[in-house]
Amino acid sequence: MQVQIHSIHFDADEQLVAFVEGKVSKLNTFHDQIINCEVFLRIEKNDVRENKVAEVKIHVPGADFFAKRRSSSFEASVDDAVDAIRRQILKQKKVRTAVA
Repeated sequence: MQVQIHSIHFDADEQLVAFVEGKVSKLNTFHDQIINCEVFLRIEKNDVRENKVAEVKIHVPGADFFAKRRSSSFEASVDDAVDAIRRQILKQKKVRTAVA
């Protein structure tokens, strides 16, 4: 799986990049045909404490999955977004097995 991490208007440190890659790579256990993954990390300019946004896009043959989460840290945002994608993958697999 190819992983692209885009940090918008800031430079992500190596620790954050490693964390994101580790979380995203765990999605391979739920879907073995993931082509690529794009992660966008952004800090929203507002007065709210929860201004760290993570958007995760997963591309698989025949489907795309997307999740956007906001939290007070990038780690929590990425963790929530990856968990949402995991639920989407499992839901799609459940629907496909029910149809077949």
